[in-house]
Amino acid sequence: MGEHTKEFKSHTAEYVIVFVVLSLLTGLELAIPGLKTEYHLKAIGLVGLALAKAFVVAYFYMHLKEEKGWLKFIAALPILAGFYAIALILESVYR
Repeated sequence: MGEHTKEFKSHTAEYVIVFVVLSLLTGLELAIPGLKTEYHLKAIGLVGLALAKAFVVAYFYMHLKEEKGWLKFIAALPILAGFYAIALILESVYR
């Protein structure tokens, strides 16, 4: 039988970096409500940070970085649906 000799690669350093990045993004999310700025700017900032955190989790912890391009595209389809929903909402608000 053939020998399966696949070298083990530790991901500890990578996961620590991802943890630090997610912690920093969470810290920013906690700081945004205390800013003295308009409500819609706070909302945009919080949604942007939430999307960034979701991307980091999907890319690293769900191993999308190791997948083929077509699977990454399929994973991105809900984002396109979200943009479409935002466009419809904005269209109805400014009608």
